[in-house]
Amino acid sequence: MSRVPLLGHASLDDIFAYLPAGPTTVRRFLATASALAKRLPAGRHFLNLCQDRYRFSVGLAAGLLDGRTSLQPASQSVETLRQIQRQHADVFCLCDGAFDSLDLPRVDFPDLSALGLEAVAGIPDIPGELVAVTVYTSGSTGLPMAHDKSWGALVRNARAEASRLGLLDGARHTIVGTVPAQHMYGFESTVLLAMHGNSPFWSGKPFYPQDIVCALQAVPRPRLLVTTPFHLGTLLAADVELPTLDRLLSATAPLSRELAAAAEARLAAPLEEIYGCTESGQLASRRLLMDAAWLPLDGVCLERDGDRIIASGGHIEGRVPLADALELLPDGRFMLLGRNTDLISIAGKRSSLAYLDHQIRAIPGVVDGAFFQPDEASPQAIVRLCAFAVAPELSERQLLARLRQRVDAVFLPRPLFRVESLPRNNTGKLPRAKLQALYESLRQKPRHAPR
Repeated sequence: MSRVPLLGHASLDDIFAYLPAGPTTVRRFLATASALAKRLPAGRHFLNLCQDRYRFSVGLAAGLLDGRTSLQPASQSVETLRQIQRQHADVFCLCDGAFDSLDLPRVDFPDLSALGLEAVAGIPDIPGELVAVTVYTSGSTGLPMAHDKSWGALVRNARAEASRLGLLDGARHTIVGTVPAQHMYGFESTVLLAMHGNSPFWSGKPFYPQDIVCALQAVPRPRLLVTTPFHLGTLLAADVELPTLDRLLSATAPLSRELAAAAEARLAAPLEEIYGCTESGQLASRRLLMDAAWLPLDGVCLERDGDRIIASGGHIEGRVPLADALELLPDGRFMLLGRNTDLISIAGKRSSLAYLDHQIRAIPGVVDGAFFQPDEASPQAIVRLCAFAVAPELSERQLLARLRQRVDAVFLPRPLFRVESLPRNNTGKLPRAKLQALYESLRQKPRHAPR
């Protein structure tokens, strides 16, 4: 069995992360993880629910040192926890704050100052074949699905991203991430980059614009903000003075050229995107304002197999069919056309939900918006598109009139709901189950002619 280092650092005295109390070293990180490993109860699987990125990483390392698998659901809903409990009877929760763990066994993260830390002789090795984490899809298209990731593949994953970003050449950046560590993108681009990409992170998980500003101010340059289009758009729209950034990284949703241009102009930093999915991990990157095509990470191979695109090679374990429609280019790059599940056909005309979402959000006065194709109770029912819009200053009639200028009439929503907010999760995605519930609640209310 091959062995892979837990960390890729050259020195135990390298900075691993920045905490509110100050920087912490690789040496202290390893000592803390070793101490925590001795406190964990029996059980091969544990839910790593720590919200603090440093505590999450300590929990991950403690599990690896003891041959355990960290379960990392993007959602901590009751339904998801019950699903995990059914699959893993030995599971317990590792928590660092208030959280309803139901009847699952629970371990609260100990006070770091109270841990007895032993001397660290070096960076330990971990079996490369060990199932280090089980990650779960976000549930944006249905129930969360589990995917196992071996430690060896995760390290190759981290090094592929670090190489693409130039972080292995000594260009250390301090990472501030708005994405939870449990999410695959947040896990890869913050935790794994700290462990094997020469880039310490800020321990917190800022969400609101002022919190993001404070987090950036708390760490030294060069700074890398790992975020999403949703968080980035909210940050740019806020009336806050932004610290100097050196790089931006975005994923989880399509990035519009308008938002990319605004971000680079306002923050004076290049904005790069990562493309991937939970099933395969990250696959490619691009800088939209320089090239709309995506360039696969080193070793990653994409090939067409009938109507599907298959990803393999590099850090990918096996052959993974992708849910997205891609156009493979002769030089190895590709264009992203949209999710196969997003493609819709009405009256012989085709579009995608992602395209329609972009059109409604681009209307001046729309704060947020989304199209939705609801589940109907009867299989014979004619399924129509509906849409939700957060637009405090616009009437339904005004919204429809402006939308009619942007999309074909067959794709106009029937009905269009004006709402105060959309049920986005902490990565900015809209889980299908929540949209269906919102649709069901709104369709029961009396509706009047558009004003």
